[in-house]
Amino acid sequence: MRFVKSLSILLIFCVNIFSQSPSVPSEKPKLIIGIVVSEMRYDYLTRYWDKLGEGGFKRLINGGSFCKNAHHDYLISEPGEGLATIATGAYPEVHGIVSDYWYDRLRDKITFCIRDENVNTTGGSYEQGKYSPSALLSSTLSDQARVAGQFKPKVFSISLDPRAAVISGGHSANAAYWFDTEQGNWISSSYYLDSLPSWVNDFNSKTFSELYLQRFWEPLLPIDTYTESLPDDNKYETGFSGGKVFPYDLNTMSLIKKNQRNFDLLKYTPFGNTLTKDFALAAIVNEELGKDNYTDWLQIGFPATGYLGDRFSSNSVEIEDTYLRLDKDIEHFLLFIDEQVGMKNVMIYLTADNSMADDPSYMSDQGLPSGYFNYNNAMSLLGSYLNLIYGSGEWVKFYYAQQIYLNRDLIENSKLSLIEFQEVVAAFMIQFEGVANTLTSTNLMTNNYTRGFFEKIQKSYNQKRSGDILLHLSPGWTETGVDKQYASYFRYDSHVPLIWYGWKIGRSNIFRPVSVTDIMSTIAVFLDIPRSGSLEGNLIEEMF
Repeated sequence: MRFVKSLSILLIFCVNIFSQSPSVPSEKPKLIIGIVVSEMRYDYLTRYWDKLGEGGFKRLINGGSFCKNAHHDYLISEPGEGLATIATGAYPEVHGIVSDYWYDRLRDKITFCIRDENVNTTGGSYEQGKYSPSALLSSTLSDQARVAGQFKPKVFSISLDPRAAVISGGHSANAAYWFDTEQGNWISSSYYLDSLPSWVNDFNSKTFSELYLQRFWEPLLPIDTYTESLPDDNKYETGFSGGKVFPYDLNTMSLIKKNQRNFDLLKYTPFGNTLTKDFALAAIVNEELGKDNYTDWLQIGFPATGYLGDRFSSNSVEIEDTYLRLDKDIEHFLLFIDEQVGMKNVMIYLTADNSMADDPSYMSDQGLPSGYFNYNNAMSLLGSYLNLIYGSGEWVKFYYAQQIYLNRDLIENSKLSLIEFQEVVAAFMIQFEGVANTLTSTNLMTNNYTRGFFEKIQKSYNQKRSGDILLHLSPGWTETGVDKQYASYFRYDSHVPLIWYGWKIGRSNIFRPVSVTDIMSTIAVFLDIPRSGSLEGNLIEEMF
């Protein structure tokens, strides 16, 4: 009898253990976490692999599905455009974010992709929060998930960069939070909130941004072990006003005067990513994400890598050190998810808004074809050429991100053919070194390209917002403006990482070409959300 009683107790104990087994995932993920690392190149993972820890990027790759051939397969690789393409599963021709800035012909003004004068800052400086997703023409998948769930799923978006926070959050997010570089706090706008929640105020009161700027930024490892990068002191970097070699005294560099800091500097350091991670953890706890039967969403943007790319080359020690520190931040984040929500209930995807090309000066010094396309000089020459042909006038309204906006009112009042005028400009621009292709808006509206660079250009073209002429630069060439050191944006390569992890995601390597538009199309199937007309991507079948 004692044996039978003991066996019964053991069976009951085993039943309880298996019924609570952490290995059984929920039917649908309780929380989806989208991580977007600004300007992260695919090859950074392989380049820095031996220095990465086991619990960060390696944990995601070794335990998840790794799309090794993922691309932003359209022309212009601006952060706003990349973020919108990931979040909506649509191309710029549909979602309308054709670049970070564009010329609004109707209002005759330059427009920033998230600027909204009709909203006010919530919890911060006046100008720091006048942002909303009103310019995003299509819904994000998290918007559709909110609709499908009767708005019971919660959606939050967090990044130091307001572009990442606003665009990734979509139209219906419960809140999007970004960093006030004047006061050093997390803020939002009246589009989302009339006032900040108490937990956000509590977080801000801890002055973490102040604490992070009181540090020395020194290499995580001995400086001579950063053999995957160029020497710390090389000629291809602009650096900070305080120098371009380690260590960086952030306390001195950020101090404007007594009790006043330049919090903008934090965006250019790995501690900006750490602060973002800290705030994301606070959001998970205080908003109780992943705690009910509805799939919640948390979008996290790590922008420090992108900001650093504007001051340091893609081969710099600073970039490498930032990724090694981000690896540790991700490790801490994953451990927190294990304890707080349980990884079996969470699906994570990690990708990048665009990639970072090699510095053309460095490539040129190595004997490789590359160079800078100076658009200021080009536009000056174009203006002189048009004045010579058509008479004196402001024939070009705006140039930005390989797009030329013509003065259509002047062309019409001069009784000139817009189509012929566009062709003249396109023929002139193709003569510049570094310009591989030119296409007019008329050409893009009257033809359907299905392959090659012209197809990529067409995917970037939106009739209401794109320029009259779009340029495609030669391989190895990037844009530069008045001051090459500050106006060069090494956004050229489209190859980005795409890693899936958690929930029911199996371990696999996917080698075939994948578009970033496929991310939301795949999640839509996971969640049984009806495909909207804006979803243009394909299903990543290997994920199932």
